[in-house]
Amino acid sequence: MGNNDNIHILTINPGSTSTKFGLFQGLNPVYIKNIRHSNEELEPFEKITDQFSFRKELILNELREAEIPLDNIRVVMGRGGLLKPIESGVYEVNETMMRDLRNSPLGEHASNLGGLIAHDIAKSLPDARAFIANPVVVDELDDIARISGHPLMPRYSIFHALNQKAIARQHAKSIMKPYESLNLIVVHLGGGITVGAHKQGRVVDVNQGLDGDGPFSPERTGSLPVGSLVRLCFSGKYTEKEVMKMIKGEGGLVAYLGTNSAYEVEQRVAAGDAYAKLIYDAMAYQVAKEIGAMATVMHFYVDGILITGGIAHDKYFVNQIIERVHRIAPVHVYPGEDELKALAFNGLRVVSGETEAKLYA
Repeated sequence: MGNNDNIHILTINPGSTSTKFGLFQGLNPVYIKNIRHSNEELEPFEKITDQFSFRKELILNELREAEIPLDNIRVVMGRGGLLKPIESGVYEVNETMMRDLRNSPLGEHASNLGGLIAHDIAKSLPDARAFIANPVVVDELDDIARISGHPLMPRYSIFHALNQKAIARQHAKSIMKPYESLNLIVVHLGGGITVGAHKQGRVVDVNQGLDGDGPFSPERTGSLPVGSLVRLCFSGKYTEKEVMKMIKGEGGLVAYLGTNSAYEVEQRVAAGDAYAKLIYDAMAYQVAKEIGAMATVMHFYVDGILITGGIAHDKYFVNQIIERVHRIAPVHVYPGEDELKALAFNGLRVVSGETEAKLYA
């Protein structure tokens, strides 16, 4: 492939109300775009996969208008969706994967479109291949971590695998050690919060941050007192849909403070709002507790605690966590979540020969 810095990589990250994409030359962003979609625009589509052509054409039109030559692109990276559980890595998009993205075993999510659009665009280019990397369903849990307390409700792995893995590898590179030789706890602070125990290259335990496990977050409840939840479900006051919305979407900061903006809560705390401070501090407290739990998973042999995601920009919140966990291991803060760059990073690992693309079967 020659010089890796010259390899053109297109990265695509579809979200529920936006389509983010970027063109990278190596790891250098050449063009980044975030197209927001109104409810009116998305309303005509019954299923998320019905949005395929609509979103693909938007991306291609934007690239054409920016006069970006597509023929130089060698790699198209799509955000991986709700596939069946797989080990971490980079996967070339194939027919089996596309079938599962269209009819996901775990349900619909906008990220399912990432691999589908990537494959279609790559197919139309002279010399490009389509991949996904570290979707949310990455599952490397130890068997013992799957046991919940009841066989009908096993614990399973859904977490911010793309960002957690990228930050862990980036950190390993910065200290000139292989990721596979380190024990790390990686904390992703976003709309959902996940805390992963990365034991020598595998995430052997992680809270399922999607719908009810671990710390509460800006819009999710995390773990709840189970008896109270059961009584609420059978109170006759709420439908299943309403309870699920409470747990994911209208839980956490939304339930307590009416906003999912950690920045807004930070401003309220700074202005002297005592209740906002109690809730915000409780969220940090629960994150610290989860870090402590993951330290026990690795017998307290922890080389570093890495804090990342959007809320990692907030020094007050991060310091609340550091005060409680700094004796476990050195804490390193990597604010923000650059998923487009994380996708480019993984694409580059394949074309440079650092890793081989895996087969989704």
